[in-house]
Amino acid sequence: MYLISLGMHTFAYRLTELPSGRILTRMDVRDLQSINLASIIKEPGSASADGVIHDEIIAGKDKLPLKGDTHWSVTVSSAGDEYWLSGEVHGQVLMECRRCLKPTPQKIDAYFQHLLEYRPEVEKLTMVDDEEGEEIYHFGSPDLDLSFFISQAFALAMPLTALCDDSCKGLCPVCGADLNTSNCGHASQASVPGALADLGKFLDEV
Repeated sequence: MYLISLGMHTFAYRLTELPSGRILTRMDVRDLQSINLASIIKEPGSASADGVIHDEIIAGKDKLPLKGDTHWSVTVSSAGDEYWLSGEVHGQVLMECRRCLKPTPQKIDAYFQHLLEYRPEVEKLTMVDDEEGEEIYHFGSPDLDLSFFISQAFALAMPLTALCDDSCKGLCPVCGADLNTSNCGHASQASVPGALADLGKFLDEV
């Protein structure tokens, strides 16, 4: 199971937190996730876009498998020399059940907001801290890549762990068989000595 570490929180997949000033590299995504802001760069206004993501969401170097389609929508509004981005993403991610490890769908409803600033000289989306310590993203192309914002919001909305069913029996601590579908005949985990027994008790209590 992968882990996501963001600040003090640890999630079920890994996602590398972006330090201030670091350039965001474009992610390899199956579907185009972008919005064209040319019209509101020329004149004040707002622009909107939406789309569908199939199969997986790319978060850093990791892939978050999806059940069905994941839908996203974004609106960007001009606010003086800056732009306010707000969006949402809805879908189901497949996570391993914490007891039996079976892929288990988890419903995700994520919302995000970010402050943007147009800098034509910037080659790639870059996060910086303004004078007040607030995060602001500089972009240099009217075609704004949204993949980072979407994947970050989706990953942060994921639960810490998943459970396929409250009555899940988990895996046999001796042979690893799925006790929900088979009876391997081994002794109950209560009679298994050592670390395996402790692990079984811990998983039941989680």
